[in-house]
Amino acid sequence: MWCLVALPPMARAGRRRPSTSVPRRGRTLAALPCGCRCGRRHLIGASSAAALIPLLTPRSPAAPPIDPEVMLERVHPSRPDWYEEFYATAMDQGMKSYEAEIAGYKAKLFSQLSATGKNILELGVGTGPNFKYYASNVGVNVIGVDPNKHMEDYARTAAVSAGLPSSSFTFKRGVAEALPVEDNSMDAVIGTLVLCSVNNIDMALREIYRVLKPGGHYLFVEHVAAPDGSLLRFVQGAFDPLQQFVADGCHLTRKTGENIRGVGFSSLSLASVRLSTAYIISPHVYGVASK
Repeated sequence: MWCLVALPPMARAGRRRPSTSVPRRGRTLAALPCGCRCGRRHLIGASSAAALIPLLTPRSPAAPPIDPEVMLERVHPSRPDWYEEFYATAMDQGMKSYEAEIAGYKAKLFSQLSATGKNILELGVGTGPNFKYYASNVGVNVIGVDPNKHMEDYARTAAVSAGLPSSSFTFKRGVAEALPVEDNSMDAVIGTLVLCSVNNIDMALREIYRVLKPGGHYLFVEHVAAPDGSLLRFVQGAFDPLQQFVADGCHLTRKTGENIRGVGFSSLSLASVRLSTAYIISPHVYGVASK
């Protein structure tokens, strides 16, 4: 989770701006990570803020990425082995009813990959529940990115079961804010139930855009906030802190569709659906964005 902290404006040498009776509202805002159970550190003090400014400076999508290992340890440092193994097992065993209901939407979405290129990055690959929809396509090479190293064994098993040779799957420990791949190198990026738990959703989306080839596709399925004013939106707001605490930083109240619209993709197809098997995360958006 990120906090916005107002920083004083920088003074220009030799010039002094006259004061006014109305305080300026255009102060510089810096996004700083706040503490949570999953290991993201709450940095306090001006010295810590200054250290983060280079990481948070806006950059063009084509610029070299921040060192992925540095970013990984900054926003998602390693947890104890027992916790990461427990979480991987829980994801493998606890999402079956959800996957059964979302299967029809995923099958339609991933059918579009058969006509695209062969280099695919799956962000938040987890235990590999999506491989069965696309991994058997001829010539596919998949890079699976996940901060939890214990997901790798589950993901490899799922890949082989789906028909993807082990030599065609690479697992990389990393986070969405600094993807460990080159600019314009991926024919497709896949992300399902990922943007709810990244530290900085806009930075993650800029990285997705950066690594896609021109004409490449971003396929997504994300749970989102319920409509403002609804009972479910009230419930989500009440349970959001607990959800972040027990679900590895997952947020219930993000309007992820709006973030995706703001990236600047050349085309975007986005649909909404409400699932019945997961009440508090039932509102979803899914679709395809093209670079």
